[in-house]
Amino acid sequence: MTNAVLISGKAEGYKKSQCGRTFTVGELIGFLEQFDEETPVFLINDGGYSYGSITADDIAEDDFSDED
Repeated sequence: MTNAVLISGKAEGYKKSQCGRTFTVGELIGFLEQFDEETPVFLINDGGYSYGSITADDIAEDDFSDED
């Protein structure tokens, strides 16, 4: 059996400040350390109806304080 890490995407607001508490980078790294480094990671969309991959092209940095 091959395992995968599945991260559920959820819409919580139209601004980052409208979202609930989220992992810091350190917390996310610490959490993922429990999995084998070769375990694939997928996003779950629409309650498991569809899935998505994550690559470096999907990750960006943004200024959290720069919201209208």
